[in-house]
Amino acid sequence: MPGALALILARAGSKGVPGKNARPIAGRPCIAWTIDHAQHARSVARIVVSTDCPEVARVAKDMGVELHKRPDHLASDTARIDDAARDALRSVDPASAHPHIVILYANVPVRPPGLIDRALDLLADSGADSVQSYQPVGKHHPWWTTRIDADTGAVHPWEGDTLNHAVYRRQDLPPAYIPDGAIIALTRAALMLEIPSAGDGPHAFFGVDRRAIINPEHSVVDIDTEVDLLVAEYTLARTLHGASRP
Repeated sequence: MPGALALILARAGSKGVPGKNARPIAGRPCIAWTIDHAQHARSVARIVVSTDCPEVARVAKDMGVELHKRPDHLASDTARIDDAARDALRSVDPASAHPHIVILYANVPVRPPGLIDRALDLLADSGADSVQSYQPVGKHHPWWTTRIDADTGAVHPWEGDTLNHAVYRRQDLPPAYIPDGAIIALTRAALMLEIPSAGDGPHAFFGVDRRAIINPEHSVVDIDTEVDLLVAEYTLARTLHGASRP
């Protein structure tokens, strides 16, 4: 099986953290950490950064990876990531040389070591359409989600008739997971919307047979706020002092 193509998506704009993909974290631009992960993955044969940001493009070029100019209409805050990924794939791999694709977000500088290979191994071994990474939801469990009346402040169950499902200790909650943004590995056919019965909608590119890999809680940092930058800085600084890069 040919090695996978890693597509790193890195648009310039961000309302929450302006310029976050190029912001310095632990002495390096944020995207550099994601490029590192892709370069250290044994299953990745080719890395392409899709961006409209000149600074991100400079970092990618300095690190020896390919560039794809992300069109303006696919770089807005309303553009879908699968549209951006398909645009890049059509441009850089028109001959369909890579049947497996990895989508990585440039604003995720902290990932567990070996994550990309874990996802691609599961994708290949299972024959699934896609593999996505998840983390435990921790104390923000759906059973503890409520509705609150805006006028009276009265608390009601989000679903059902019993508040908190009558569970009041975290250790008694059933396992629940949420996508953590660290990786999406998928077949080319899934990304190109060629899977029969996948339907329409924003998640159609995951295909029909969807699998998950589970990361430890707090092992992924997705930069969406200034606080996330501080967490990533602390985490990576500790990594640099105690271990090699990913």
